[in-house]
Amino acid sequence: MNCRILMLSVVVLFACNEPILLDTDWGHYLGDTHKSQYADINQINTSNVKDLTVAWSYSSGDVDTSNRSQIQCNPLVIDGIIYATSPKLKLMAIEAGSGDRKWEFDPFGGQYDLYGMGVNRGLAFHKDDKGARILFTASDQLYAIDPESGKIISEFGNNGKVDLHTGLGERATKLYVSSNTPGIIYKNLIIMGTRVSESTGAAPGHIRAFDVHSGEMKWIFHTIPSPDEDGYDTWPDDAYLKSGGANVWAGFSLDEDRGIVYCPTGSAAYDFYGGDREGDNLYANCILALNANTGDRLWHYQTIHHDMWDKDLPVAPNLVTIEKDGNDIDALVQVTKNGFLYVLDRVTGEALYPIDEVEVPQSDLVGEYSSATQPWPSVYPAFSRQQWTKDDLADRNEEAASFAKYIYETTNHENLYEPPSVEGTIIFPGLDGGGEWGGAAYDPEERDLIINSNEVLWLCKMDKNEPIAKGEGLYKSFCQTCHGEQFQGNQLFGNVPSLNDLESRLDLTDVTQIVKNGRGAMPSVAWISEDQISAIYDYINGDEDPSDKITNDAWPYPYRMRGYMKLYAADGFPIIKPPWGQLTSIDLDNAKINWQVPLGSYEKLESQGLYDTGTENYGGPVATSGGLVFIASTSDEKIRAFDKSNGEVLWEHELPAAGYATPAVYAVDGRQYVVVACGGGKLDTKSGDQYVAFALPEVI
Repeated sequence: MNCRILMLSVVVLFACNEPILLDTDWGHYLGDTHKSQYADINQINTSNVKDLTVAWSYSSGDVDTSNRSQIQCNPLVIDGIIYATSPKLKLMAIEAGSGDRKWEFDPFGGQYDLYGMGVNRGLAFHKDDKGARILFTASDQLYAIDPESGKIISEFGNNGKVDLHTGLGERATKLYVSSNTPGIIYKNLIIMGTRVSESTGAAPGHIRAFDVHSGEMKWIFHTIPSPDEDGYDTWPDDAYLKSGGANVWAGFSLDEDRGIVYCPTGSAAYDFYGGDREGDNLYANCILALNANTGDRLWHYQTIHHDMWDKDLPVAPNLVTIEKDGNDIDALVQVTKNGFLYVLDRVTGEALYPIDEVEVPQSDLVGEYSSATQPWPSVYPAFSRQQWTKDDLADRNEEAASFAKYIYETTNHENLYEPPSVEGTIIFPGLDGGGEWGGAAYDPEERDLIINSNEVLWLCKMDKNEPIAKGEGLYKSFCQTCHGEQFQGNQLFGNVPSLNDLESRLDLTDVTQIVKNGRGAMPSVAWISEDQISAIYDYINGDEDPSDKITNDAWPYPYRMRGYMKLYAADGFPIIKPPWGQLTSIDLDNAKINWQVPLGSYEKLESQGLYDTGTENYGGPVATSGGLVFIASTSDEKIRAFDKSNGEVLWEHELPAAGYATPAVYAVDGRQYVVVACGGGKLDTKSGDQYVAFALPEVI
């Protein structure tokens, strides 16, 4: 057949018998307001995906050479322009067809090392007859930026920005408040959640809506209720004055037609001991349905009562349609870190199938108030293993088997809800999932949910708060959780730096600045006094007199967790049999698993004959009408395309750094693209600063 290429102003006609591919935006965080992570584009499909190649790549030039920076951004693609963020939280506009930079906005004015912290997972976009704007957060500020010029829109808030402490009360003004995940736009409102501390001194996680034009706060919902509000009786009387957490850090879903915003909340602080918060603690660990116009509560469902395991709801629910008893029901599916799916009618909040209140073990920690039961879905299958048994002990070599056996015999692990303990409690499938912030893809054609998961053991071990040297006590209270008991850092959790030989690298003035302002993933701990910082500095450097013991009044609880501890054997791999990462497709109409496959691989283990291990993974999948599921996420630094019908890997490609982010899929000028942020910087992998886009080869 004699074909030609016809260049049009908007599209490219690749072959005379193929339809024109119209431009297709990726206009919302995770694809749309329903959080579908789905693209109705099929130029790339199961028959030709093997031919995908790099179309372009873009480097921001601000990677951290010490390998502690990340990019977790799911970019927006609107009218042929990609809007994305860099490792140092610069906002960038990039030509979607070529990767050429259009503009760049630096919220820190070149002083990221002084003021920057956290990561950014996405952006919000608003357009009406008054113009367009991008709304994004960096540190504790919400910015409004002109998408054409990259300049601040000065009429918004205070010269283009709103302080995220707004409306949280006087006690929160000096507490850590930030936002990793974008708010969601409804009419002329941006509805915002926050990241707050998970320890002592946490700000409340109240949900607020701001006017997109003026920045004025229009409504607030108190996730820790005041005395005249429903839910107040699930906390101690003074909790609204001093408790923190119960925050929406994972983003929102929105039913625009009904005007309902769905808000997945996190746990109350302190995460691992709740002796100061007796009760179920509404609205922590809840799916909240709010009137998007007013912030009034329509309904709620609590997935964990009185959380003691840091089991935040990690992602906004998918809004889906499910057939039951011959009827289509508008529903939502809430993914959890425990590997459960909570499936509810999105209008009423009622469960589509029974969710049983199951009796669970009770805490033996002094002063703790365990809930007698926890809600357990009865019909929809778990997408992760949830209990560690003898059959799961690692056996790949003698050292791994021996360590696994020791941990099995010396820790509590009999129940998914085994409470934290002094002896040590196994958290499984892990503090990072099961499901995580990358989200799940919903295929509306087949009504399948596709989700990636982690299955790794974590150890939660509690210490009594006993008289201790001042600096040591302060370190254990505020620093040990991430930096470790021996100052070793945590390269597998989030590339947290070692503090050994600290004084040779940073003086007390430097450390004080970092503690007060935050840096990278470390939040600000501004309420710690300079005298306390000095005591911590002396302890780390071995300059404190350990015999000078005092009661550790800086820590208000009788127990503290010793630190985030993933359990790896001497070879650097988990002490549980694989898979350690999986990709699962679930038939929502019939409540069954279609397929489940390992996600990722380790060359080192494959050379030893151990295949199908999967790897830990961060970032989520995107499904397409071309019969594909695209996902990066794995520590082997690859992106893959799976056959949506059976889980077969049809294509994979190495990335310049691991893609710990959810891809975006779009079409511009007649060509379909898949773009992913390659930021690395987790799981002991190198950092990167590139966005890489893939497409089929152009017809010439």
